[in-house]
Amino acid sequence: MRLRVLLEARHGATYEQILAMARTVEEAGFDAFFRSDHYLSIDPDDPLLAPTDSWTTLAGLARETRRVRLGTLVTAATFRLPGVLAITVATVDAMSGGRVELGIGAAWYEREHQMFGIPFPPIGERIDRLEEQLQIIQGLWTTPPGQRFSFAGTYYQIDQCASFPRAAQSPRPTLIVGGAGPRRTPTLAARFADEFNVGFDLGAAERFARFRRICGEVGRDPATVRLSACLPVCCGLDGAEVRRRIDAIGQPRILAQAVTGGPDAVIERLAALAAAGADTAYFHIFDVDDLDHIRLLGSEVLPHAAGLTPPKTAAASRP
Repeated sequence: MRLRVLLEARHGATYEQILAMARTVEEAGFDAFFRSDHYLSIDPDDPLLAPTDSWTTLAGLARETRRVRLGTLVTAATFRLPGVLAITVATVDAMSGGRVELGIGAAWYEREHQMFGIPFPPIGERIDRLEEQLQIIQGLWTTPPGQRFSFAGTYYQIDQCASFPRAAQSPRPTLIVGGAGPRRTPTLAARFADEFNVGFDLGAAERFARFRRICGEVGRDPATVRLSACLPVCCGLDGAEVRRRIDAIGQPRILAQAVTGGPDAVIERLAALAAAGADTAYFHIFDVDDLDHIRLLGSEVLPHAAGLTPPKTAAASRP
């Protein structure tokens, strides 16, 4: 199982704080450092979070880390025009030497759209727009030099584009589609994604099984798609450490999904997630300054990841 770290700073984070965590994630041996893509705290009691832009910070991390993969879980499709997003991600990928992954979803947080003047259409339209974005981003990344790319959609039109964003990875950066919808999101993942992320891990087995059925319907081999979930974690070597990390999350909705306890408790939860079909887990971290938490997970949990494997029928063949 691949173990990754996803930062969703409860009270926001400066670039310097994010860089310190990314470097710690890399030093601890994790596969990747991801960050959420929000312009507002998800904590309703902390509405005045000073945001940092995800792709701007990832561009900085691309030059200041060496090994760890970098990405978003997930970028809101409402935040950026698809052509601009394709260029941005390809640029950061080139800056990193080919270590970038784009996680993208339909967006859900209406209040942050209202606060920053970003249109927030109904969910059906948001998913329709996401579908068009995926077609455009993939098209711009993979159209061969010397050819042109055009797209005529309901919401976006591309007219004979010959100026393509060139990423370092070939044929393109990894695409992750994330979301909890029962039908349309997994269908988009089956059509376009290299990885399908179901959000929190509870109930993942059913959602993974549904995704594999949808892959069959659209003619995609499900073994070519990685399956992942997020795991909020409050790990400590004693009760005081665990309690401090529980307090750092503070939100009952997220704590209800979290694993709390020592390293053995985290390993047990990861084993259940692997049995459900996941080959990738994202440790969902909320305290950007608690670097000792990352080091503890790296030293006491990460060494057990190699022994956690999904059933063969669910294993992905993509590296």
